[in-house]
Amino acid sequence: MASGVTVAAVGATGAAGQMTLRILEERKFPVRELRAFASERSVGKTVTFRGEPVRIQRIEPAAFKGVEIAFCSAGSAQSKEYAPMLVKAGATVIDKSNAFRMDPDVPLVVPEINPHAVRHHRGIIASPNCTTIVAVMPLKPLHDAGGLRRVIATAYQAVSGAGVNGIADLREQTLAWARGETLAPRHFPHRIAFNLIPAIDRFEPNGYTGEEMKLVNETRKILETPDLPIAATSVRVPVFTCHSVAVTVETETKLAPERARALIERFPGLRLWDDPAQERYPMPIDVEGQDECFVGRIREDLSSPTGLCFWVVGDQLRKGAATNAVQIAELLLG
Repeated sequence: MASGVTVAAVGATGAAGQMTLRILEERKFPVRELRAFASERSVGKTVTFRGEPVRIQRIEPAAFKGVEIAFCSAGSAQSKEYAPMLVKAGATVIDKSNAFRMDPDVPLVVPEINPHAVRHHRGIIASPNCTTIVAVMPLKPLHDAGGLRRVIATAYQAVSGAGVNGIADLREQTLAWARGETLAPRHFPHRIAFNLIPAIDRFEPNGYTGEEMKLVNETRKILETPDLPIAATSVRVPVFTCHSVAVTVETETKLAPERARALIERFPGLRLWDDPAQERYPMPIDVEGQDECFVGRIREDLSSPTGLCFWVVGDQLRKGAATNAVQIAELLLG
């Protein structure tokens, strides 16, 4: 196309990178030229964009010249190395790793919640952790209406949140179980097929995992509530796609379940899916492939006079990663 922007996709061969290319196509983002980058072993291979092969280039400063928007879907170490190179070359970087999320000079953005934060970027904009995005989406309308006083969130994280290796672990172990073979974990510390384990990147000194502290700290930053009490638990579950979160909130002003349903139904990016009598409630198998976060099982918290409980499910490869990043890019153009 004659018009549009030059886009770089760093980490283009991974699960999040591949989904980013798909979302760019689906949303008809005005890409004039796509430059794809990945690890050294992938240089010379190709990814497909708009039905055409795009060759993987070597990551070096000269290759970034002319890039206007860059999506970084690599790990934190890679983002810390490559993002400054991209910014120096003139690009605005939308980073999906944990590298810059809590940097006070880097906006952490969910477009439906805090689009104004994009205006203050200095070359890098962070996209939140996938679990944080799914959890914070329904928190925003409840906070605006009732004022959040406390949040308890338990996340049930799909294996694809750990990348292609997590997917392979569950698939291989499930097939081994069907064949009557030993289930040997390769990526996770324990078997994941027919099992639940903590969602671990690391354990912090306070006993929480890094995944849990991301949910705590990132939610506070996005909602601009630095002192909001939040307790989080993250569990890796034998589901391929979609993170689910069980949330309990206390608000300053009591919100009846009917009021909460109305707020959530009107909020962009959310879909109310709450009719237990008809067995209608969010499930990963139904939400996979959707960009909205589905909310259901909204009910009063029996232990608190101003409490609500609910269940939210989101496709963490789409809204939890790629779609959110592309929406940020759309904000930059808009």
